[in-house]
Amino acid sequence: MTIAEITEKMIAYSDGNLHDIDHFLRVWSYARTIGALEGLDAQTQFLLEAAALVHDIACPLCREKYGNTDGKAQEREGAPLTRAFFAESDLTGAQIERIAWLVGHHHTFAPVDGIDHQILLEADYIANASECGYGKAKILQFSETLCKTDAGRRLLREVFSL
Repeated sequence: MTIAEITEKMIAYSDGNLHDIDHFLRVWSYARTIGALEGLDAQTQFLLEAAALVHDIACPLCREKYGNTDGKAQEREGAPLTRAFFAESDLTGAQIERIAWLVGHHHTFAPVDGIDHQILLEADYIANASECGYGKAKILQFSETLCKTDAGRRLLREVFSL
């Protein structure tokens, strides 16, 4: 399964919810960019991009089941949905498990398990900061305390004129 095929399948899965589609495409774009600038190997880059595309797969279920998209609920519900999403694909079991793990931890800032996890956190934060209108002080605090990649810090500075 290619990144383009995952994207197409995730757009269909989103059932016309433009907010969800725009968000996961934005997170994917930031994750792709940070991963490339950080020099990830091809396998890690693929897993990162796949996880970025499906990271919010649980949002529709969470809205229906809980009435909100709380991050911890997304993590709890997202991992099994991710496994089901990729069940009929040509991805290996290990690839699916890593993507599901990333989805199940995309709001967990400690401990960070791998560069792909760190970049997914940073990419999702950048997209959320833009979408939710975070103030510069909050973005600076993230940049100084939780953003660990040089590329992520540069993007934060450039996107938010810090």
